Parts: sequence; structure tokens; C-alpha cells
Amino acid sequence: MTDFKKFNLLSPIQKALDAIGFNTPTPIQAKSIPVIFTGADLIGSAQTGTGKTGAFCIPMLTFLINNPNKNALILVPTRELALQIEEFWHGLTQFCKEIRCVTLIGGISMDPQMRGIKKNPRLVIATPGRLVDHLQRGSLNLSQVGILILDEADRMLDMGFAPQLNEIVRVVPKNRQTLFFTATWDQKTDLLSKKFLRGTVERVAVGETSKAANTVTQSLYSTTQDGKRDLLLEELNSKEGTILVFARTQHRTDRVARYLSSYGVEVNRIHGGRSQGQRTTALREFKEGKIRVLVATDIAARGIDVAEIAHVINFDLPQVAEDYIHRIGRTGRAGATGTATSFVTSEDMDLWKEIVKLLKKTGSTVPTAKQAKQTRAPNADDQNPEEPLIAPLKAKPTRSHPQNRRENQWAPQTVNLKPVHEQRFKPSHTSARPVARTTTDGKSLFVTRAPAKQS
Repeated sequence: MTDFKKFNLLSPIQKALDAIGFNTPTPIQAKSIPVIFTGADLIGSAQTGTGKTGAFCIPMLTFLINNPNKNALILVPTRELALQIEEFWHGLTQFCKEIRCVTLIGGISMDPQMRGIKKNPRLVIATPGRLVDHLQRGSLNLSQVGILILDEADRMLDMGFAPQLNEIVRVVPKNRQTLFFTATWDQKTDLLSKKFLRGTVERVAVGETSKAANTVTQSLYSTTQDGKRDLLLEELNSKEGTILVFARTQHRTDRVARYLSSYGVEVNRIHGGRSQGQRTTALREFKEGKIRVLVATDIAARGIDVAEIAHVINFDLPQVAEDYIHRIGRTGRAGATGTATSFVTSEDMDLWKEIVKLLKKTGSTVPTAKQAKQTRAPNADDQNPEEPLIAPLKAKPTRSHPQNRRENQWAPQTVNLKPVHEQRFKPSHTSARPVARTTTDGKSLFVTRAPAKQS
């Protein structure tokens, strides 16, 4: 498949794809879209960054246009992923504005979401926890869902959403089409798929799941906890392009970001303890090139969809081996190349052995350990004062698209369903100085109704 036009897509969809520059389908899109058009349930297995969002959004929009009395539901593990799908949807529906969507995620007030529900959306994009909140409040009913998508179902299980998913599958219509996308496949994912999928099920796989992408060059440094900070600065100075740094906890994420900032690095951070507004701002700045370095916890790993991340640095190893693959999958996406560097201490050896075991089991390349030299923080005397520590990136233009309106069918349904510590992560060498740097009609689909008074 060399061109989306070979799918004979509806005119508003094809026009939108042309407008956003989507000309050639990725392998997962080329394999999935024809299957979804048949009405069969689908299991889509592919590594991250392969175009899964387009693979289900394009046929889903076709379904909604052809079935005006049906709606769609997308379940995702993280707020960031929900917002990224929403952004893609706005671009895809720019020539069929009546197909509205609403995004239901935690971290923000329910009130604007309730107002969005009353604007007659055809699509709901939601995290499982917030969706169940709306179901329990009677603000939403799923009886008209004709197509259901679970994106990154494996990650939803990893994050403990199994109870919410079980509640959701109980209330969605049995007569529906279900699309089940996952980056990895194990026994838990298989059991979940059997609860959601029914009838004819087709399976589409691109590449090998649970395997590190072969477009990522991995490296490993043996170091100490104290040595990580200076080693991180050395790595930033030796690399070009955007860099995603992973730390183990929210507190360590804050400390790493503050440490880098003290050396003039333009950096932001993202983790579950930050507000939705802060997380959205950090991602936007990273996407637009206003910052070069983003520090994150694993909770954000699956929600970061930035096509041009050049490097991933594991400041801390993940607690679960599979998360190593999810992390480094943020670079080397869709055929691009990238690097992934991990810092390993003597305390990490058990974790690293589990990662190596997984890499060998899946046939992935196992990086060879290098002994980190005794690094030190850059001294102002060693540098050209005119040269910034981190080279600035050019900001990229952003794009926004409108939406519109129709009769609602999501009538209400009853369903039984610390402040940050002071910075202690000081630069290890007092002689080092921060380096300055500059950068350029109808009833609402999801409306809530008051229960009828009993006589």
C-alpha cells in the first residue's frame, strides 16, 4: 500500500489526510484499516510509534459518518495519550465538523467535561478511571456505542485499571465492534482481550511485540548514584537533538530537572503529581522545541508522542523490565533512528539482569556495559562563555482545527459502579557555574438528566 487513496476513503477524510500531510500509510495502518472496514473485531500488535492512532481513527470516522445514530469510545491509559488522540482527531475531522469529541480525563474538574458532554459529541476519549466516575454519577451512558477502541491495553493493565475495564465492558453494548491495540502481549492482556472481543476476530501484527526497536542504538554505563548527575551532564553535552530523561519517582524527577536547570539547561518535567495544565505545558514546550530536555516518570512513558525524540536516557532503571522497552520506544519511532543510554549502579544489578533476560528472550540487542569515567560538572573555565551548555532548538509552528454539532443519544444511565521538597540535588562541584542560554440541536449525547421523582 503506497497511498491512502487506494482505500477509497470518504471525501472529507481524504481531504483531511491531504491537509495534514498524511500520504503513505504505515504498515500497521495498511494492514489494519481494510480489516476494520469489514466490521470484524481486531487485535493490533505493534511497537510504539508505528501509527496506531491513524490505524483506528480513520476507519472509526468512516463508521461514524456512515452510522449517524452510533457513537464511538476510545479508552487510553494516560491523560497525555488522550490529549494527543484528541489533537489528531481535530485534524482528521476538519472537513466534517459535525463529528464532535469530548475528552474525559483525571486531573481536571468534572464541570468542563460535563459541559462538553452536553455539546453532543460522537466520540468520547477517556481514561478508565474518569469514565467510571462519569458512569457512577449518571452523567454518561454507553448504550449507543457502536465501536470501541482500547489503545495500549497492556499499559492500562500495568497501571491497575483492570477493575474499571471490567466495569466498562459490563455496560457497553454487546453488539459492537472492538479494536484492541497493544504494544506487548502476555497472559493478562490475552485474558482481557477475551472479555472485550466477540465474534470474528482478526489479528494484525507489525514487527515483534515486547521487543526493542532495531532503530534504537542502546548503550549502558556502570556508575554510582553520585556519579549519575555529572554523567548526565556529560551525555547532554555530547548529544544533539531532543532528549527524554527517565527517573524512578516524582521526587527524583523534580530533583533531576532542578539540577539541570541550575546549569542553564532549559528543561521541564512531567509526572503524575503535576497538574494537568503543567503536564500539558511541558509536553507542548517539548514538542515545539522550546525546551530540549524533558524529565519524566514511567507514568508518562506511554503518553509522550513526539516524533523526533533523538535520545532517551534512563537516569534510573525502571522497576519492571517491560517498561525498559516502553521507555526506549520513545525514540527511533516510525523508522527513524535514536539512541538509548542507561545508567546502572551496583544496586541495580538485579533489575538489569531482568532487563537482559527480556532482551535475550525477544531477540533484542543487549547493550555492553561501559565503565563511566570519573566525570565532573563542567567548569566555567573549560568552556567558551559564548557557547551555551545545550544548543537551542527552533520552535515549530503548531496547528489547531475546529469542530461542530448533532442530536445526542447518550441519555443518562444508572450504573452501579505533599508539596515538593526543597532541592537537595545540588551541583557536585561548587566551582561550576550555570551557563546562560536563550531560545528563540438536539439533546446532548452525554447529557445528565435528573432522576424522576417517585410518587
